[in-house]
Amino acid sequence: MSFRLLFNEYEDISKLLDSKLDLLKNSSILLTGASGLIGTYLLNYLCFLNETRKFNLSIYALSRSYPKLISNQKIHFLSYDLSKPFFIDINFNFIIHAASNANPIAFANNPVDTMKVNLLGTLSLLDLAKKYKNTKFLYISTSEIYGHDIKSKPFKEEDLGLVDTKLARSCYPESKRAAESLCMSYKAQFDTLVNVARLSYIYGASITVSSSKADAQFLRNALDSKDIVLKSKGMQKRSYCYVADCISALLTILLQGKSGEVYNVANKDSISSVFDYAKTLATIAGVGIRYELPSDMESKGYSKEQDLILDATKLTKLGWRPLFNINEGLSHTFALGKAFIKLRDTKDVNV
Repeated sequence: MSFRLLFNEYEDISKLLDSKLDLLKNSSILLTGASGLIGTYLLNYLCFLNETRKFNLSIYALSRSYPKLISNQKIHFLSYDLSKPFFIDINFNFIIHAASNANPIAFANNPVDTMKVNLLGTLSLLDLAKKYKNTKFLYISTSEIYGHDIKSKPFKEEDLGLVDTKLARSCYPESKRAAESLCMSYKAQFDTLVNVARLSYIYGASITVSSSKADAQFLRNALDSKDIVLKSKGMQKRSYCYVADCISALLTILLQGKSGEVYNVANKDSISSVFDYAKTLATIAGVGIRYELPSDMESKGYSKEQDLILDATKLTKLGWRPLFNINEGLSHTFALGKAFIKLRDTKDVNV
């Protein structure tokens, strides 16, 4: 039943995108970060298009580990560390660069490696896109690039904030900013087809076990029938977006976005404080909420920004709209999370 829920989401995405999807047919796609939250969902959706709509997609999935799949047809798996120079000579129609170390604990423990992945990986992939003029490159960025001290809220694509470069934790937003600049530099100098998607807080069932993000910890506890633990009062507000809506947004940008443009990805109906997000999930899971003081390492990895709310008007002008509010998204997340737990020891899952 839970996986039927997932297939229904795929159908909803397909109906929303409609004829735009035809631009994907018979294409070759390189997807990095294929075992992450976004990459796993997108990879499975592309497989769905191959199986149900005969799209004949040739998919190359790059990740450090094997992703959770409901199918594995026409997928070429590449295991590679993007902190090192990347060499491959294939003329891809699309490159979707979703690989990044988005783990707050890693920001504190491995800031240099975090920057290497974001910078060197992006540079190598842009070189590949430059080589073949028909390749469209989509870079997955973050709302954290906005920093703080922006007077207008929600944040629009042209807004500029401050990031304290003296903090090692700034390795993440600053290297993401630099990677965005690389994209725009390749556009300016080589006319490479590039777009940037700045993501709000994306949530879903396919979180990685090692993720130290607050929402990932909340979900793990909820799925284990344990109380959700807050390490602060959770009053800061966030733009949240369910992963299915994120995927439809990314494909809209990939297929409809104007080259050289940046687009925020957020759901205006899913703005919530961290506390209210946790409370909604706790209610769905039937668990409680309690407070703990964060460890020193956790404190170093946390974002110091308060409210992070994005304006996605520019994206909606491309015809995109979110399909899931926060209650629906979290209900789906919990149900699918339970289903994945039953299958987590299975390498090949055919549903």
